[in-house]
Amino acid sequence: MDFENRRILRITVTGRVQGVGFRAFVAREAGRLGLEGWARNCRDGSVEIVAAGPAAVVDSLVVAARRGPPASRVDALRLDDCDEAALRNGAGDVGFAPT
Repeated sequence: MDFENRRILRITVTGRVQGVGFRAFVAREAGRLGLEGWARNCRDGSVEIVAAGPAAVVDSLVVAARRGPPASRVDALRLDDCDEAALRNGAGDVGFAPT
């Protein structure tokens, strides 16, 4: 991988995103895109995702997260660049890795 082009992004999704298969949806999309990372439910009802890979591919995951699975309703996304520590230390409920 071209590490100069690598992006690690934290995506916080709010809306109806728990109990609707959102984390599984994100993991499938991320796996299809060849990204590394994790997703977890947060106590405030949001879903937190950390994804790493080529910047353009991570942006594709943002587009998918904005759409969500059919039963979800995405009200807002917060995007924060983060570092390798967030990727490694915050392992969530659902992990994903490039295939």
